[in-house]
Amino acid sequence: MGFHSVATAAPKDGDWPQFRGAGALGRSEAKGLPLTWSDEKNVVWKAALPGPGASSPIVLGDKIFITSFTGFAMSSREPGEMTNLKRHLLCLNLADGKIVWDSAVPAEMPEQDRIREGHGYASSTPVADAERVYAFFGKTGVFAFDHAGKQLWKTKVGDKLNGWGSATSPVLYKDYLIVNASIESDSLVALDKKTGKEVWRANVSNESWHAPVFVTAPDGSTEVVAAKNGRVLGFNADTGEALWNVKTGIPWYMCPTPVVQDGIVYVIGGRTPNGALAIRPGGRGDVTASHVVWKVGKGSNVPSPILHDGHLYFAHENLGIVYCLNAKTGEVVFEERLEPSPGQIYASPVMGDGKTYFTGRGGRTVVIAASPKFEKLGENTLESNRGMFNSSPAITGNKILLRSNRALYCLGEK
Repeated sequence: MGFHSVATAAPKDGDWPQFRGAGALGRSEAKGLPLTWSDEKNVVWKAALPGPGASSPIVLGDKIFITSFTGFAMSSREPGEMTNLKRHLLCLNLADGKIVWDSAVPAEMPEQDRIREGHGYASSTPVADAERVYAFFGKTGVFAFDHAGKQLWKTKVGDKLNGWGSATSPVLYKDYLIVNASIESDSLVALDKKTGKEVWRANVSNESWHAPVFVTAPDGSTEVVAAKNGRVLGFNADTGEALWNVKTGIPWYMCPTPVVQDGIVYVIGGRTPNGALAIRPGGRGDVTASHVVWKVGKGSNVPSPILHDGHLYFAHENLGIVYCLNAKTGEVVFEERLEPSPGQIYASPVMGDGKTYFTGRGGRTVVIAASPKFEKLGENTLESNRGMFNSSPAITGNKILLRSNRALYCLGEK
């Protein structure tokens, strides 16, 4: 079964059912997306959330699902008690942003006493299908809810904690929910999506921080890929069998979610040094010498890349520089600084309607043309550029959903 038939499950127009949308590509075919907005302009609605979070909104039909946390470490002014920590899965009405339901889950104790850089305790983006919404809350477990907010099952995938918190977003494959529990148990875990029972478990070690992705191998089988410190790993998506690995030469944990198109996996990551690689699937064992299509010394530590029309786009998280690479060769087509600087970028960019949106942590979004010729189209600021925007935007119809620690914004031409 090929990649597109398994990973994207025919989403309807307007659906954004997982982290980075259908196929984890960060792209939409939408038209009429807003170019400009501010706190006063082109905000269709703004919904206050019960607590902060770095997770992204997802959309299925007329519903938005998003997570947040309350009770502990919500801000320096509200330290709270760790024993009061709760995660919330929220359902909002897409039309007006009203909260339809709020399912709260108490955290299993003890939790991490603080999360570095204010990332918080709700960083994993949920994933949804026609029957259920699935959320991953680290040590507390993986949860399935029905579309009315009723908890259907809960499964633990490990007990370990980390100073950076827990952040990897779960993904669906056939009847499996696949979770990168690198932090919790050094594992990639496949669960039966109907029952939560474990189907297989594979070792990835504890240096992998992103959602797993799927690629169709030359023999037609589906592989699930995860990048970690120093290596990219490929597994059989049906059995969890370890198939191949590639040495990256990047001696850092790996945060950006890879992108897959036309049977090639594109991976970026690392701090200093960082890098980008294109890898062919289908190998066995160490395939560094045979299956790496290209490798370059340009990368980013946090935001994920976008592949569009034969070019790979990504932004460096600290330098505010956007790179465009030729996807076939790895050649750098452009390397341009975003102006005015959006500041540190943790949100992954999104692309649609000929535009690419890069959002900085304070709330400034710089818009450039979705083109291998660099062209700045606009800049927009929410919360006076003094907010906390760690979450990646979602695109639904001709609107953009953008989440801060305070609120969820629906942005569109008014």
